Amino acid sequence: MNLRDIYARNTSRKVPTISFELYPPKKPEDEPNLYEKTLPRLQELRPDFITVTYGAGGSTRTKTLEIAVRVKEITGLPVACHLACLGSLPDEPREFLDQAHAAGIENIVAIRGDAPKWNPDWKPHPDGMKYGLELVKLVRSHGDWGIVAGGYPEGHPECKDGKHVDWGRAKEKVDAGADVITTQLFYDNADFFEFDAHLKKHGVRVPIVPGVLPILSTPQIKRFSSLSGATLPPVLLERLEANAEAPDAVRQIGVDYASEQCKELLAHGVPGFHFYTLNKARSVRAILENIGLR
Repeated sequence: MNLRDIYARNTSRKVPTISFELYPPKKPEDEPNLYEKTLPRLQELRPDFITVTYGAGGSTRTKTLEIAVRVKEITGLPVACHLACLGSLPDEPREFLDQAHAAGIENIVAIRGDAPKWNPDWKPHPDGMKYGLELVKLVRSHGDWGIVAGGYPEGHPECKDGKHVDWGRAKEKVDAGADVITTQLFYDNADFFEFDAHLKKHGVRVPIVPGVLPILSTPQIKRFSSLSGATLPPVLLERLEANAEAPDAVRQIGVDYASEQCKELLAHGVPGFHFYTLNKARSVRAILENIGLR
């Protein structure tokens, strides 16, 4: 099912659209846990669709599609494959789209992607695409895909011209054919509200969906926030650091904080939530229960 139809259906029913992100396990021996434990637990929460990420520099290209197809077969749910263009050879995005279409995938999360941090000598192909906008245009010209594009409520960390310039680029992706904007993680709803209002003021009418990353570990979220350019509010950071050696306490702080965020976002009228699950179901389940969407 095309995600355009999913959001339109749920909007007409006045219910939020819920989606979950999975990532390809780094070790083959971790795959059974994904299929036999994580996926059934997430499926119990009745998401509307699932997305599968794409490694930095295209490092999981084949595995992303393989997992997406298997998730669709196991759950019967619509699945969106991530596709990143940074680091791809000129023909690889088209080849991936052809393979995804042949496998019955109807939706693409079209992103620029990141350079592999573990390889300081890595350089993108000189003739490959360098920006998410280019990829959205390609996907839109290559079939009737449901297309998700990314947005940064605090501005992309590599955009030196300020967040309003970056937000303008999010609008350009919509103008080029993106059906949904899903945000990067954020921990101050004021950032999302400003981002949302700016895009709507400039004519964006597609769903603008908050991305929610439940905090599981203090060092982990500090690293993720640094990479994504997201700010951890001082009060939240103080609580996380005070409990850094107590994993259960940190997880509960993450659940409580995300639950309050989501309640406020629902009151604002967001069309749904996209949960970055980190291949874990426990915190997502607790948050959905807390906000009455279990």
